[in-house]
Amino acid sequence: MSEQEQNIELVKKGYEAFSAGDIETVMNLFDDNIEWVQPGDSAISGTHHGKGELGQFISRLAEKSTTATPHRFLADGDTVVMLGETTADNETSGVAQVFTLRDGKTVRVQAYADTALMERVFGKKQVATG
Repeated sequence: MSEQEQNIELVKKGYEAFSAGDIETVMNLFDDNIEWVQPGDSAISGTHHGKGELGQFISRLAEKSTTATPHRFLADGDTVVMLGETTADNETSGVAQVFTLRDGKTVRVQAYADTALMERVFGKKQVATG
């Protein structure tokens, strides 16, 4: 199995574990210093650093019964792209997620999602005024 095939299998394993509610397995697939970038101005948008912040992000997703349905995986070296759909609070849209892997762990995820849907479902990020 090539490195690219191994990386795709690792990312697929994460989606399977997420769908099964196996958050321990999901978290074990990420590097301790994971960086997850979620676009937009929703309450869950932003850059999440480390497993602690990622765990909080995943908990917020679970509050809205979020699911991810991968349709296609593409790989180039240490990069895997998932193209699929995500559903949160009974609203579905297309999604792409770009995973960067190193030494069998995901070190960075850049998500591309329907930011208007995320704002409707999770609310708009509160901006501090001062």
